[in-house]
Amino acid sequence: MIFSSPEFVFLFLPAVVLLYYLLLRLRRGSLVAPFIFAASLFYYAWWRPQNIWIILASIAVNYGLGQAMSRATRRGAWLALGVTLNLGALAYYKYADFALTTINSLLGSSLPMRHIILPIGISFFTFQQIAYLADIYTGKHDPSQAGEGFIDYCCFVCFFPQLVAGPIVHHQEMMPQFHASRKQGVNWENIFNGLVMFSMGLAKKVIIADQLSPVSRLCFDSIPSMSFLEALVGSLCYTFQLYFDFSAYSDMAIGAALFFNIHLPWNFNSPYKATNIQDFWRRWHITLSRWLKDYLYIPLGGNRRGPGRTLINLFLTFLLGGLWHGAAWTFVLWGALHGAALVAHRVWSKAGLTLPGLLGRALTFGFVSMAWVLFRAPDMGRLGLFCDAFSGRNGFVLSEGFRKGVRGVLNGSFHVMLIGLALVFILALFAPNSSDVLRWPERGKLWLAVFLSIVAVLFICLPTAYPEFIYSQF
Repeated sequence: MIFSSPEFVFLFLPAVVLLYYLLLRLRRGSLVAPFIFAASLFYYAWWRPQNIWIILASIAVNYGLGQAMSRATRRGAWLALGVTLNLGALAYYKYADFALTTINSLLGSSLPMRHIILPIGISFFTFQQIAYLADIYTGKHDPSQAGEGFIDYCCFVCFFPQLVAGPIVHHQEMMPQFHASRKQGVNWENIFNGLVMFSMGLAKKVIIADQLSPVSRLCFDSIPSMSFLEALVGSLCYTFQLYFDFSAYSDMAIGAALFFNIHLPWNFNSPYKATNIQDFWRRWHITLSRWLKDYLYIPLGGNRRGPGRTLINLFLTFLLGGLWHGAAWTFVLWGALHGAALVAHRVWSKAGLTLPGLLGRALTFGFVSMAWVLFRAPDMGRLGLFCDAFSGRNGFVLSEGFRKGVRGVLNGSFHVMLIGLALVFILALFAPNSSDVLRWPERGKLWLAVFLSIVAVLFICLPTAYPEFIYSQF
């Protein structure tokens, strides 16, 4: 049940919101947290009900470890146990088959694959709970003094707007809001802004991202060879599909949470407008960047151990960040490429060198969009196909076969697709983002929300499939 599906838009979300406010109206605030938890479990179970035990076990273990750590005088062992258990579970479900494949490839062995289906959202709720334990260890949070119960903790981990693909939230920013929401009534400003955010995200998903998806799949999964321009079209389609898909989820998550008087942190800030690679990572998946900085880069030593160690820490952080995204060498290479780019940018900046804003913006976008090829390529063979295409080995022009393939997957004109791609380029690089829109006058936001909602609903009602959000796969 993805956010853009009819089941979610027309049934689940309205029903949960109405029952939530009914409980508040009946002054049953004590039932709000159990209700949100139950609704979130139902939402999570929609994909694979048998995976409920995984998230419940994770919640129970981490809550118990947090309670034990808060009462212990020597907390290091509890933290080590918690990190080991969390990363162990993540490694098994996400990386077991990847490790076995790599071993078989290196040693020529034939170890059987486990064929594990990745539990949805496991990367997000695992990182979220590691941060919870780390904050108890460092004294940033004391559950015994915060008055948080088990159900409160369950809501923190399972809150359905951000459960599947983030943002990765901290308990300090969420727990007070959950407590306060039980005492609030209808906040029309939150509901209005929630509708604006949700409608913008829904429009980005069904009108833009889902329409680019067929061409991305064609180039990355199907055709046996490509020319330079064909690879460029495929890479740009994925560049903007990923942008609008992830931006859509972030907007819809924030919008859905506002219906419950919960403010989720911003996770997206026009990253393709970045003027350098550091600026990009301050704008893209903001909460993941925050997590990597606070719980990986700084514990590695950050910039406290000299310039050389700082560069190593920076590279390692993004190398591991790449591996977090997926169990494949293409993700490792993608993380290493971004780590190397950040190292180069830091050296460049320390030397006092700068680039003009427009040139920096163009170079950053070009680097990021080319790096997405590694991110999307299903295997090293397909990555090699793109490398051949970009080298010019297969020519430079668009073939008639490619044009027919695009028309086939889109059921429309190839030239219309190119025009649409150009419009999407303009939107991503020059249009105001969601936080800008929220500062518009009320009437402007209202008309935009109404227009986008009508168009998006028309797209939802089309007899087509509803692709999952890309980041739900991580």
